[in-house]
Amino acid sequence: MHVLFVAPHFPAYQRQFVRALTQVGARVTGIGEASAEGLPLSLRSQLHGYEQVHNVCDEQALLDAVRRVQAREWVDKLEATIEAHILPTARVREVATIPGLSPKAALLCRDKPLMKEFLRERGIPCARSTGASSVEEVEQFVREVGYPIILKPRAGAGAAGTWRAADASELAVALRDSGVSQGGSVALEEFIEGHEGFYDTLCAGGEVLHEFISHYYPNVLEAMRTRWISPQIVVTNRTDQPGYDEVKRMGREVIQQMELGTVATHMEWFFGSKGLKFSEIGARPPGVGQWDLYSAANDLDLYREWAHAIVHGRASSAASRRYSAGIIALRPSADGHIHGYSGVEQMQERFGEWVIDAHLPPAGTPTQPVEAGYMANAWVRLKHPNYDTLREMMDEVGRTLKVHAG
Repeated sequence: MHVLFVAPHFPAYQRQFVRALTQVGARVTGIGEASAEGLPLSLRSQLHGYEQVHNVCDEQALLDAVRRVQAREWVDKLEATIEAHILPTARVREVATIPGLSPKAALLCRDKPLMKEFLRERGIPCARSTGASSVEEVEQFVREVGYPIILKPRAGAGAAGTWRAADASELAVALRDSGVSQGGSVALEEFIEGHEGFYDTLCAGGEVLHEFISHYYPNVLEAMRTRWISPQIVVTNRTDQPGYDEVKRMGREVIQQMELGTVATHMEWFFGSKGLKFSEIGARPPGVGQWDLYSAANDLDLYREWAHAIVHGRASSAASRRYSAGIIALRPSADGHIHGYSGVEQMQERFGEWVIDAHLPPAGTPTQPVEAGYMANAWVRLKHPNYDTLREMMDEVGRTLKVHAG
């Protein structure tokens, strides 16, 4: 099978998908913005071919590259795994008559108001939501729903560019910062009080081959706004417990209704006093290296499983559920430059056998802002057979491993 893969070079984890495709027997031609000479030798050696474009999100440039390859040889698949690339790739795929995720499904996964309207009409429980392109439309939504509300980009990923407004003064700030006051378009949502998590899958032909359930501690908006918190993302190995049945049913129904086919998915959800609510879904793997956690927790190479689904239409092995695993983000004490660490030796002494890996930038490294995400500064990833024990370990790391900066 010949697979065209968009952006094989950057971010660095993209090379894992190329590696996995070659391991399961595919020939891989990359399409990217870097020059062929600028690619790492290890990546170049795995590629069957390479096409450079000025911007992989430029649909005409991407189509021209695909056509150049098709003029030379048969192309079976055109794949992308980065949020911003999913829709342009789907549109090019349709024009080039290559099977895969459709533009309709890709658009529904990209545009949050459209997504929720589509699923709400099909009985999926969602927070009340709409799109807005003016201050008047936002104010009308507030009158209908009440405070607090959430404003976010129509096509954003994660908590990037997301605002919570609990009163008129906070709304004024959100309207200004989101660009709505200048005519920008946003997605509006009713704020749902409750616990936040996500349901991730790998599917072939719309059937779930692998599924994983993860939890945020605390919820993302709070985590991305509060320096003193060392936020965690934890994948459970208790997915067979009855308490997760509703999440799995809803996730599978969303995948079927949206006709997502052979694809990785990342679906966010909330659970609180109003029950389980769908938040959003992407036709892509999750961020923050989450597939590395899934692989470590389940004695699995999930990148290879993805490649096996793309090339052979099935899984090659089962998830062991042997461990729960998590990442804890460690925030610098202040913005500036990292001065050093305390508590590293204590962590190694107590939990060394359960540490998957850690990222502790050396002294002198410039810090990144808190809102830059879970992997922006220092972090540690751990695993343990018992979910509750893992949570206790991660809490202890958050209390004792400190990043000194200023």
